[in-house]
Amino acid sequence: MKRLVLAITLLFAASVGRADVTVGITKDMPSVAVQTPGGLVEINRIQDTENEIKGEWAKTSRPCPDFCIQPFTPAEGVTTIGELELIAMLQDPEAVVVDSRTSDWFQGGTIPGAVNIPYTFILDQLGQLGCEPDFDGWICDSAKPVALFCNGIWCGQSPTAIRNMIEAGYPADRISYYRGGMQVWRMLGLTVTGED
Repeated sequence: MKRLVLAITLLFAASVGRADVTVGITKDMPSVAVQTPGGLVEINRIQDTENEIKGEWAKTSRPCPDFCIQPFTPAEGVTTIGELELIAMLQDPEAVVVDSRTSDWFQGGTIPGAVNIPYTFILDQLGQLGCEPDFDGWICDSAKPVALFCNGIWCGQSPTAIRNMIEAGYPADRISYYRGGMQVWRMLGLTVTGED
């Protein structure tokens, strides 16, 4: 059944590709549809070639600490990914894309299909990611493939969550880190849901 849903989603995504798209995701992918709890959402890029990011997302220099540049890989064994790999994970019914930001940031807009598990609560929510509770913590033999993101390369929320997950027993090779986060997603003009 999950493969059927994925196939239908991919067909829908192909059907929404229009010849009039100026700004596509890739040369062969004008847009893509992902399943969310609210139904299918089309991810595309803003078509206004004069569009610019503004406000919080346009900032280039934040004080360090707390907003220091994060390492490319937050922990050994974790795969750092870009937008196309994240989109593939959003289309995979077996994978979970986690917005690890606090709920106030999540409510200000997120990547379609992402679930909000704030980094401060990740260890309490490993059951959503395929782990089973045990007297000593978690058994993660059936851990799902996950991708975590936060606000951008200056945000430590998802790297902190990833390191805590691994320490709790989540296999590092099942974790992907979308380092660009919301700042790069917005910089590329990709669809954001739930914006205030």
